[in-house]
Amino acid sequence: MKSIQSVRAPFLCGVAILALAGAPLRAATESADAEAATPAAESPDPEAGGVIIVTALKRETDLQKTPIAMSVVGAIQMKDRHVASLYDLADGSVPSLRVATFEARQSALTVGIRGIVPLDANQPAREQGVGIYIDGVYLGRQHGLNAGLFDLERVEVLKGPQGTLFGRNTEGGALSLVAKAPTGVFDGRVSGGVGNYGSYNGEAHFDLPEFHNISIKLDGIVQYQGATTKNPLAGQTGWNYYDRRGLRAAVRWKPTSDITNDFSYDVGYDANSPFYSQLLNYNPANCPSGSATVAQSTAPACTLPGTAFTGITGTIKPLMPGVVVNGTSRMTTADIGVPQQPSIDKTHGFTNSFKFKVSPEIELRSITAWRGVTATQWDNSGGAHRVPVVAPGCTGSACNFSRYSLADLRQAQFSQEFQAVGSVSSIDYVVGLYYFNEHVSDDAATPNSTAIQGYTTAGQTSGYSFVTLDPCRGSAGFGSQPGCRSQDRSSEVWSKSYAAYGQATWNATDALHLTVGGRYTHDKKRGVLHFSRNINYDTNPAAAAANGYVPLDKSWDRFNPMVTIAYDISNAVHAYAKYSTGYRAGGASSRTANYQPFNPEDVKSYEIGLKSDFWDHKGRFNIAAYMMDREGSQVDLSTIQPTATGNFNNLVTFNAPGTTKIRGVEAELMLKPVRGLTLNASYAYTYTDIPAVPVTYKEFTSTGVPTGNSTTVDQKFYIVFTPRNAASGSIDYDLPIGSAWLRFHLDGNYSQSTQSFDQFATHNDSSLLFNSRVSFADIPLGDSGQKLTVGMWVRNLFNYAYVYRRDPTNSLPAVQTGNVFVGSVSNVLGDYGNFNTPRTWGVDASLKF
Repeated sequence: MKSIQSVRAPFLCGVAILALAGAPLRAATESADAEAATPAAESPDPEAGGVIIVTALKRETDLQKTPIAMSVVGAIQMKDRHVASLYDLADGSVPSLRVATFEARQSALTVGIRGIVPLDANQPAREQGVGIYIDGVYLGRQHGLNAGLFDLERVEVLKGPQGTLFGRNTEGGALSLVAKAPTGVFDGRVSGGVGNYGSYNGEAHFDLPEFHNISIKLDGIVQYQGATTKNPLAGQTGWNYYDRRGLRAAVRWKPTSDITNDFSYDVGYDANSPFYSQLLNYNPANCPSGSATVAQSTAPACTLPGTAFTGITGTIKPLMPGVVVNGTSRMTTADIGVPQQPSIDKTHGFTNSFKFKVSPEIELRSITAWRGVTATQWDNSGGAHRVPVVAPGCTGSACNFSRYSLADLRQAQFSQEFQAVGSVSSIDYVVGLYYFNEHVSDDAATPNSTAIQGYTTAGQTSGYSFVTLDPCRGSAGFGSQPGCRSQDRSSEVWSKSYAAYGQATWNATDALHLTVGGRYTHDKKRGVLHFSRNINYDTNPAAAAANGYVPLDKSWDRFNPMVTIAYDISNAVHAYAKYSTGYRAGGASSRTANYQPFNPEDVKSYEIGLKSDFWDHKGRFNIAAYMMDREGSQVDLSTIQPTATGNFNNLVTFNAPGTTKIRGVEAELMLKPVRGLTLNASYAYTYTDIPAVPVTYKEFTSTGVPTGNSTTVDQKFYIVFTPRNAASGSIDYDLPIGSAWLRFHLDGNYSQSTQSFDQFATHNDSSLLFNSRVSFADIPLGDSGQKLTVGMWVRNLFNYAYVYRRDPTNSLPAVQTGNVFVGSVSNVLGDYGNFNTPRTWGVDASLKF
């Protein structure tokens, strides 16, 4: 991606040159094409009323008449909220859509809808629960999702299982990103801005005139923000930094009025660092400390969920010098400087979408796509705040700390979809065939990067300092640099999916509509574990067999039906009842020594909804209520796993027995009480419950031999990042001033606290965030037709600080391999977690010509 880095200066210069050239080029174009169609108007703002066209049914339909619970975030709304990447939707602008970082890392996002939120979809053999699509193309990995957004027309948030039309891994819903297509009429827009934390951004979007039935649209973006938490170690990257840029070219060929062929190519680069992980408290469970074992009943809070400890043993280490405990405010500078370099995501993709209107009754479509992503993860955000815990007085390697979480991921995918869409008499139909092929590989390592050293005066220890370990051999003979790493794990996965689907709507009367659909899917997944705990399974099959390793070779078949009854109570009021299904494919956990497999999970959904317009389309109220039952929920459990080289605490993924219940209500309200004023409110209530799971802990000797002792307890699991109550509201006011507009926007977003880990009841913080923008828009510049917009934006207006991710694993005793009835507190330190982004603000200007 060096070539992309090198284009930044020429790209910005080109923006300026094209802006200056825009007026004469536009004039020449208008003179030559006086009778050409005018540029397509921007889609209506979903928050401002009017007809909103969506493609959730694989055809263009009116949002209000589409019997699907969905929200639409339009281009104007994204501009007002300064949504520059998908993570910016984490503020809760769509209450039932939840977006969070995986761990603290911006390089991989966790996306959930209606309580379907996978905790650890970061593994190659594990899938997401919400499908992410760009112009109809499914993205197989959550990596690279936070790259800068190109010129989007809208984001469609489809809520509930979309297993019939969208397929596997959409049991929670789908997030569909729709880019603006070439229009064939000259149009251009360039913009740029600056803000706090040294941030700047620039965009250029050009629609070129149609030439010989070919139209071209070019897009380029640059986004930069400096670190919001500084790293005291000289020359190292701070935290919550990003540097993004991307290019996109779209070509539309329309040889006849019945044929449209769209080709697009995009490339993106995202350098970023994780959010800083602060130590929020110290020994919050009041665990006892000492060499003798004490009864667990003396410290009832000092227990690990899902265990049956009768005793507690071990010594809790004191805090190292310089370590700061801060659970109330966001730190602007880290307490201890540690090595940190940017994580790098590189994405690219080719898409060809072909449409042929054969007759008024049928349109044939083909969507062909190749996409890929590479991600290098460098996460040292925990510093001295997570294991291993060290203290003054240590010796040798016991003084090493600051676990540097490193990972590389490489993914390539190909997909092909054929569709036939049309209407015959009173029936609207969609039928299709789908093929998906993906190859993913990854590796991971966790060397320590820093050590504490004592220094002496007159033969006595008088103080301590921190030293950076050799990046190649400093951590027990290993290090962070490529070629020097101990391989914690390395895996490779090949996935193929085949599907055939169909959906038909019978318009029985002008008011009654019955839709029936189904999708058959065949999934096949092969996977191998190359390394586990630095054991090369390829060259040491005996050790692999001793660990119980079996390569993944599984296939699954599913049929996902759906039925919808919709009734138009009036031209402005529409009701529906819907039954739908979905499933998430199975896989295997590369975090386990045996490559532990797990099966798919399946969901059934029952939903009723009402969509209404009133006050002559100046008011809108939509509401939906649903019940979802999920079988085979994929959950994660931190437990001891014996291996040929020792016993390790691993994260094991398995299917929970019983039925997970998810219940909810969603509502949206829009009012335009007076000219220029638009009010919006939305709310989501989500109830989730996973039945308690019996978990058996077995006792092993130090060589991994079972002692015969075990204990079985009921373990409670939770659905992460899913608040019981969430709401959002906004105020928009447009005031005409001559030929221009003064625009004001303010939005507020609330989220109740929720769990960050499915094994722990510990909650993160509730949040209440406000964003605002004021702009002077569409200022005419003479008679050239150019228009200027200037504005100022603020995200997190009141600089509200809250912990969005809280990890209690360092606060509780650990299971001992030799005695499952006595917990060890030797690595107890405290909760560590991540605060949200502080207030960011900026000014920008946009020139349209």
